Amino acid sequence: MLNFPKTQLLIESLVSERIVPGVNYALLKGDQVFASTLGFASIYPAKSQLSPFAYYDLASCSKVLATTAAFLQLREEGKVDFADPLQKYVPEFKDGRVRLSHLLTHTSGIRGWIENRNALSGPELMRAIVGLPVTSEFNRVVRYADTNFVLLGLVLERITGKAVQDLASERIFQPAGLTETTFAPPKEECVPTELVDGQVIQGFVHDPKGQQLGRRCGSAGLFSTVSDLVKMGQGYMGVSDLLPLKEETIQDLYRVKTPAGLKARSWGWNLVFDPKENYPIIYHTGFTGTLVLFDQVKQSGLILLTNRVHPSRHNQIFLTMRSQIINAFLQENR
Repeated sequence: MLNFPKTQLLIESLVSERIVPGVNYALLKGDQVFASTLGFASIYPAKSQLSPFAYYDLASCSKVLATTAAFLQLREEGKVDFADPLQKYVPEFKDGRVRLSHLLTHTSGIRGWIENRNALSGPELMRAIVGLPVTSEFNRVVRYADTNFVLLGLVLERITGKAVQDLASERIFQPAGLTETTFAPPKEECVPTELVDGQVIQGFVHDPKGQQLGRRCGSAGLFSTVSDLVKMGQGYMGVSDLLPLKEETIQDLYRVKTPAGLKARSWGWNLVFDPKENYPIIYHTGFTGTLVLFDQVKQSGLILLTNRVHPSRHNQIFLTMRSQIINAFLQENR
């Protein structure tokens, strides 16, 4: 039975306390689903009603739902090994120590800063990322960075000849029947994100690198609805076999892939641990205000979709509240 009263109260307080304009969320337990829609889609330049069918910019959740999933599928087919050096696929990358496993766990140590990044074209940005040096943090620090997944997107492109976003659409979302999970959403059905230079972003990716790289971006760009994310979640929870991935592949995501002593991460996914039984639970967040969290042991999950950057990204209280929501869910997850 679904019973998450504190989690629901905290989520709904995001709207009642005006921390976000509105929220679509879902709580999952086995094949049971509770979904709810609260608040507004936008508050600038005018308030607009929020639909339960609204598309959200998932931001960095793209890393796991699209790019990681595509990698897992290619590994199943024997077309890639996570122990492969990045240089095998991107020979122009200078450091032979970096393996795909380092990129997938954010332990590559690759420097994240790029001078005048936003002034670069897509091809210029890709060349700049390929040319980044590896720092002393290599395999010693988990440093979450988009650059890891931009490079992973490039690897997928080199293997298949297709841009990462096209590949994920064709090989993950379309076979699963996820018709509302897309890199090209219907603009009028998307919740708006940030107000930038007098214009509200709606229906196209909020992330600057996503805007520059387009279909070649493996770190952001995916849009989806709560309905499709529920279906995906049930796949990751082991409730359904909807995802075009083997059961053992999904089970393997619920294992720590980082070296002992470092922050625990899986392939792509972040990990939290059940507070009583201490087993891993996968989750990921997006800068725009999105969260997906799935527990295969208890077959439960949480999907939280907001546009916390609307009309401005200066919304730090949301991040505190998001942590409280995750903790409440873990405590109530029985």
